[in-house]
Amino acid sequence: MKNMLKTASTGLALSLGLATAGLAQTQGVTDSEVIIGSNQDMSGPFAAFGAPAITAANLYFDEVNAAGGVHGRQIRLVVEDHAYQMPKAMSGLNKLVNSDKVFAMLLSLGTPMNIASFPLLENKGVPNINPLTAARQMIDPPSPIKFAGTSSYYDQMLTAVEYMKTEQGRTNVCAMYIPSDFGIEIQEGAVDAAEKLGIPFLAETKHKPDELDFVGSLTLLKSEGCDLIAVALGVRQVITAVATAKKIGWDDVKFLGASASFHTAIAKVPGGVTEGFYAAAGWSDLEARLGEPEVGAWVKKYSDATGEALPGTGALLGHSAAVLLVKALEAAGPDLTSEGFIAAMEGLSYEDKIANNTVDFSADDHQAADAIVISRVEGGSWAEVARID
Repeated sequence: MKNMLKTASTGLALSLGLATAGLAQTQGVTDSEVIIGSNQDMSGPFAAFGAPAITAANLYFDEVNAAGGVHGRQIRLVVEDHAYQMPKAMSGLNKLVNSDKVFAMLLSLGTPMNIASFPLLENKGVPNINPLTAARQMIDPPSPIKFAGTSSYYDQMLTAVEYMKTEQGRTNVCAMYIPSDFGIEIQEGAVDAAEKLGIPFLAETKHKPDELDFVGSLTLLKSEGCDLIAVALGVRQVITAVATAKKIGWDDVKFLGASASFHTAIAKVPGGVTEGFYAAAGWSDLEARLGEPEVGAWVKKYSDATGEALPGTGALLGHSAAVLLVKALEAAGPDLTSEGFIAAMEGLSYEDKIANNTVDFSADDHQAADAIVISRVEGGSWAEVARID
């Protein structure tokens, strides 16, 4: 399925022309090292994604470095923890770009944080690779330095709401969301999906990133007659919201998240609290695919290194992004420049066996994978129920 946000070739060419001056000089590269930055949530509401993503990326970089690096260069990943707070994020970004002199950014977490970073990154010619957000703004408006990892929150929600109507008979849509760029995109996807399908969007509630008392909000949404709630909340918040609905006796409502809610921790809550929760994402969960050779081998390697029985969603995304970066560095050749790296990124095409999607970039397409995978929590695990490639 071709994403609605595929970059127009003329627009990207124009952006590339305008950005040429910013790409003229390369930073973060020596004969022996390439420095990569990540502006990350290691301790805030989305740390369940950020911390394991960095662990997995570093494990892969350690493996590559032990084998001699890429064209003789060791990869060094410098991480700043913004805890999902904008002031910290901007401070961390300035340090990474202007002090650490990173060559590229990888896995940076947070829609508002990434959006705010683009002016500086574009000015310095620093590519932004596979950010941990699926917002449309990761490739729109077009820019030579923007490379998104998966389908957008918006497209995920459009597809998933239609699935919930067609397959689950859900016809009264509502939303619970953090009113940031992240949450607003998912809310907009739910609203537009309802309009497209000719069903009502009834009500919505807005929440702070650290909010955990949802009794009043859910009581309101129940009174409005909602039977499907699109959620754009932190991992702990999603769990709390679903548990609260069951606690107040609201058993006939379905909750639906985008990829920010497609996390192992949500499926593994003891006691079946999140049973029946739906999420749409750009990759497949690992657990059902442990019998596949590539998946099983990586899971064992990760588990042996960390002591964790099963890598979570963050680790999957971190590994996939690290592999992508290394492939691009290899393709860019020994004379590493920003221009050469961007050209190498635009030439990448391969099957990502761990994420179970197809990475396919081009000069007019800076989104790695197009797949939209809809899954449901069943018996403490994610079960895939629909897939659109």
